[in-house]
Amino acid sequence: MSEKTTKPLIPAATIMLVRDGAAGLEVFMVVRHHQIDFASGALVFPGGKLDEGDKAPAIRARCDGAADTSDGELAIQVAAIREAFEECGVLLARPKGSTEFVDGKRLEGMEPWRDRLHKGEVPMADFLEQEDLHLACDALVPFAHWITPKMMPKRFDTYFYLAAAPGDHLAVHDGHESVDSIWIEPATALLDAEEKRRTVIFPTRLNIEKLGRSGSVDEALAVAHKASVVTVEPEVREIDGVSKLCIPVEADYSVTEETLDRIN
Repeated sequence: MSEKTTKPLIPAATIMLVRDGAAGLEVFMVVRHHQIDFASGALVFPGGKLDEGDKAPAIRARCDGAADTSDGELAIQVAAIREAFEECGVLLARPKGSTEFVDGKRLEGMEPWRDRLHKGEVPMADFLEQEDLHLACDALVPFAHWITPKMMPKRFDTYFYLAAAPGDHLAVHDGHESVDSIWIEPATALLDAEEKRRTVIFPTRLNIEKLGRSGSVDEALAVAHKASVVTVEPEVREIDGVSKLCIPVEADYSVTEETLDRIN
């Protein structure tokens, strides 16, 4: 595909929700529906593309931590929180004036909003206004930024965020875009991918591996706060006669190249 016919980038966001499990750090992941046109059947972090409603000016006043954030970045953060709520029922939001997340009991009463937001029946700004909520954008820690390679027919400009999951929020897949869900240790997810028990696409696999360098939520958040996010747009190069997908060494992943037959 030539540069002139390269597909436009679709802004998207995803959240790596983490908690401390019995054996160490766990991350929440969902299995994409097999009819979804991107990463169908794959084990992924909850997330999706930016909606027009995520850019509504009225939302800024209902976002904690928005003071030093550009409109574009804030819209991506709103998308990340909205998608996590729609896709797995976890809502990183606080009642107005509170320092605590919405509690699990109140969250249960908000369940109908998930489907309405997913179907586009109500804009995000209206949901926040009616429930009198503030989005906890300050709870999102930038973790990674990946751009789909130019040769792909559908291209995403995806921002990955790390966040500690509220303790009393029950994370569960929506049954629409995702058909299964699991709290899983990074090492287990990587082993499942290696032994072909689960499908894990290249960006997801590398971000799981990087997350797995930390043994707890506090450590993972501290590391992410200190790290610099390097944009990764993989490029196909011929190396020793083999086509490989290459990424910048500065991005600090375990590999800088991968043969095309291994990227799922």
